[in-house]
Amino acid sequence: MTGRCQPDRFPSGTIIVTSNTHRKATIAVIVDNEPGVLARVVGLFSGRGYNIDSLTVSEVDEAAHLSRITIVTNGTEMIIEQIKAQLQRLVPVHRVSDLSAEGAYVERELALVKVASSGEQRVEALRIADIFRARAVDSTIGSFVFEITGSIEKISAFVDLMRPLGLVDVSRTGVVAISRGPDAI
Repeated sequence: MTGRCQPDRFPSGTIIVTSNTHRKATIAVIVDNEPGVLARVVGLFSGRGYNIDSLTVSEVDEAAHLSRITIVTNGTEMIIEQIKAQLQRLVPVHRVSDLSAEGAYVERELALVKVASSGEQRVEALRIADIFRARAVDSTIGSFVFEITGSIEKISAFVDLMRPLGLVDVSRTGVVAISRGPDAI
């Protein structure tokens, strides 16, 4: 027997395509707002060795006691599909949507970036903040706290440019995302 597939082993017309290409996935999950739900979702990821790049959670419907969890992860198409299927099977989960695969969506992150510098470095930090449309939300003689919103890449680029200028601390919210158009997830 050779290593080739035998035609009678597959139903007529069935094509199986596998890919090892990784992609970023932004997954929105609507869940019951109750104790332990977030732990179950995170446990699903950690128990299977999946990484969470970003995680945000907030109540979205107080009357119905629903929360929205936005998870950014990455993996092959097969892994992303497996994550979605496993999330859907969790009891408190109402809906799962892969925003990055289901059409246009808006994605943002907010960061507070503290820079301590003086002289030319201080001036350069202000100039870069202006270019990135970051806003100084706190200012002292020796430091600034900048607020910046945008894509993960924009915020990471801003943080990288602030490192040599006296970066002291960074606090990032994680990604929030919503689909475009009139429909909800």
